[in-house]
Amino acid sequence: MSVSTSTPQPTEDVLDDAPQRARPPILHWTVTALAALLVLAALLLPNALPALKPNRFTRIPVEAIIGAAVALWLPKRPRTIVAAVSGAGLGILTILNLLDMGFRDYLGRGFNMILDWELLDDAQSYVKDSMGGTVAVFAAIGAIVLVLLLLSLTALAMVRLSNVLAANRAKATRGTLIAAMAWITCYALGLQLGGVPIAADRAAAALKIQATRVTDTIRDEAAFAREAKSDTFGATPGSQLVPDLRGKDVIFTFIESYGRSAIEDPVMAPGVDRTLTSSTEALRKAGYSARSGWLTSATYGGSSWLGHSTTLSGLWIDNQQRYRTVMASDHLSLTKAFQKTGAWDTVGVMPGIQKGWPEQRYYGLDKVYNAFQLGYQGPKFSWSTMPDQYALEAFQRQVHGKKRDKPLMSEVILTSSHQPWAPIPKMVDWNDLGDGKIFDAIQKAGKKPSDIITDPTKSREEYGKSIQYSVTALTQWLERYGTKNTVLVFLGDHQPIARVSGNQASRDVPISIVAKDPKVLDKITDWNWTEGLKPAHNAPVWKMSAFRDRFLKAYGSTPHPSTG
Repeated sequence: MSVSTSTPQPTEDVLDDAPQRARPPILHWTVTALAALLVLAALLLPNALPALKPNRFTRIPVEAIIGAAVALWLPKRPRTIVAAVSGAGLGILTILNLLDMGFRDYLGRGFNMILDWELLDDAQSYVKDSMGGTVAVFAAIGAIVLVLLLLSLTALAMVRLSNVLAANRAKATRGTLIAAMAWITCYALGLQLGGVPIAADRAAAALKIQATRVTDTIRDEAAFAREAKSDTFGATPGSQLVPDLRGKDVIFTFIESYGRSAIEDPVMAPGVDRTLTSSTEALRKAGYSARSGWLTSATYGGSSWLGHSTTLSGLWIDNQQRYRTVMASDHLSLTKAFQKTGAWDTVGVMPGIQKGWPEQRYYGLDKVYNAFQLGYQGPKFSWSTMPDQYALEAFQRQVHGKKRDKPLMSEVILTSSHQPWAPIPKMVDWNDLGDGKIFDAIQKAGKKPSDIITDPTKSREEYGKSIQYSVTALTQWLERYGTKNTVLVFLGDHQPIARVSGNQASRDVPISIVAKDPKVLDKITDWNWTEGLKPAHNAPVWKMSAFRDRFLKAYGSTPHPSTG
């Protein structure tokens, strides 16, 4: 009888985790260490630039402990799948955290997964207009490559780490238990390093934040749709809207990024305040008086259309979903109230509009002059298609200065103070404006966006100069072309980005009403606004959405509510 012998076969799990071929130990552990660093950095990454400090990355992430325990428990195939999927998910979370950083720095809020994707297209257009088409293309390619790299590397890193843990099961189990005990101890005792808890659950918190934003957005859509149907003046007949302004040429002007910081920040305020003071005096000599206060904007750092629509609709419009809802509604805008009376011609001067603008219907504008309809043949100033002085002169030449059967209600958007604030136009003789080619030399001699865009101090300085320019252009236009029947309402749409206004800046913007007829300002005496163009620090502050109703009531409108 023969006895056969065979070599004992390893179990599936041992075979599964055994190395197939020898690797240089230094390379092996270097790659593993880099994978661990990538995963830990992604798990601990904050979602705000001010929080991006070394002590944020010296904590113990509970998600890593849970992930290690799962990897040690699962057999190879499901472990690999779970590791790859969770790694890709971690990459997505990292991208969302990076988007949060950018949105917080520019818009003062986090990224909304439902609403904000279309703003990325606006961002590319901004880069193209400010830095050139080549830079915009490379920036877009770089962003795509970064996304693909993050997704791939985090997935590969998680797979590698899970395999290393499984291949060193005994040591990995002990290490995981020690890490878990350390996390529990630090959490229970509230231990901190540099003011930051050592026991971290940053990734879980980030997921919760994103989930909360999604659910809040979904709930808000239905709630705001109901709110937009209710309107204090929705059923008011045209004959009962703004009767106290009959015969007046009323101009609503938004100055881009004109915020409280321009008037109160120590770097920007001296120049802006001098401009406001001298402009107030020049207007006084021309027979005008002014009153000024503060509005708290619905937006910050950008998305100017949210500020415009909040001011004119009387609704708080702080996201794109609300904006789309109100634009499709019959909720009465302040500008449309003038059209509804039949007593005014209504126009819009929009040098920043370079494509179709269906919002014209909502705002009740009979005619809109966009960037291509103002006759400008000069150079662009980064994002701004033309200097404010030229846009105002074109408004005078094509609209305001023409004889009409009715007074005029105008909405004018000024863009020269739009970031990146380089180059900035300079005032020229009004008689020399022509078709705008006079600005060629000024544009070429100005600063380049790359000169200031990464320097907060230079950005503050140039931003302040741009506000001085816009205010000067507007007030000089009023001195030159205004009449006894002109009523000018001008305000900022939002504060500038955090790099300029600061991380703790308010959302307040200045607003002024200017007129020659004393009866116009007498109507708002009880508003207690500051005399002149510069609102006092303690002047009344209203939510921007309160302005429409206050303005309509002040000038004699009778409320007749509608409920849709």
